[in-house]
Amino acid sequence: MQEFNFLTHMRVNRDHNVKYLVANSEDESWGSHVTTIGFQSIPPDSSYPPKGHPSSYWFHPDSGRVLHEFQIIYITKGEGIFESAHCRRMKVNSGTVILLFPEEWHTYKPARETGWDTYWIGFNGDNMQKLIKNNFFTPKYPILKIGFMEQIILLFKQGIEIANYQKTSYQQVLAGITSLMLGSLYYLEKNNSFRDKEIISQINKARMIMRENTDQNISPEAIAKRLNISYSWFRRVFKEYTGFSPAQYQMEIKLQKSKEFLTSTNMPIKEIAYELNFESLSYFITFFKRKIGLSPQEYRKKVHGNNIT
Repeated sequence: MQEFNFLTHMRVNRDHNVKYLVANSEDESWGSHVTTIGFQSIPPDSSYPPKGHPSSYWFHPDSGRVLHEFQIIYITKGEGIFESAHCRRMKVNSGTVILLFPEEWHTYKPARETGWDTYWIGFNGDNMQKLIKNNFFTPKYPILKIGFMEQIILLFKQGIEIANYQKTSYQQVLAGITSLMLGSLYYLEKNNSFRDKEIISQINKARMIMRENTDQNISPEAIAKRLNISYSWFRRVFKEYTGFSPAQYQMEIKLQKSKEFLTSTNMPIKEIAYELNFESLSYFITFFKRKIGLSPQEYRKKVHGNNIT
């Protein structure tokens, strides 16, 4: 696709490529806007931080600083230390992402013997505030160990390239890159916590059983028994991995299947309720309307352009 062709032609200075950006009121109303983005290579035995930062970003590692924005910092080479108001002083190395939060004291610096390479992006806006409010990210856990991830580096490079040209509405593209980066980091961190392949295999087997038995009321307890695991362990791990309890996940599958029936068949609503083993027609209608905001009949009419009587 044309929009990705320039990725192979990106020119990121391997020593220093820093952009400090401005945002107008329209950019700010988008929900996220970028304040700075860049790449920096600090060689071994170098002073830190290097000269050239605006006063609002400059700091001495011994005293640290407080920013008024969020930042994502990705260490791709070398190692160093990090400390914040919520995080004790600790070693960070290649493959580590540091999340900085506004009004949160922090400090960091590369090890003198190794230096480091870092990409970063600074941003503000309501979108990130909502993520924090809903506990997707927290100052208590500012360190994400994701390893070497080329897709994250490509997002940084794409953002730097866009910031270099600053064409009209470039802030909206950078906001999208920031959102994709945050989603990717959350995805990687969550999946890294499930490194036991046997656990993932059991969860996937359970999901397959649920999908193959939408017409039966097979209980989560029965699924756990079939997989030869305890129900309490199964319920806890399943929810941690999927975000749903097993029973909730089964109902979501039934909801999706009922939408398929309503969209692609002329099956009577009563028959759909029976086919999916809802306890009664009235329960199916109530459940569907609570989840979708429309009754099954209203949903069918809407997707078919009100051509169904």
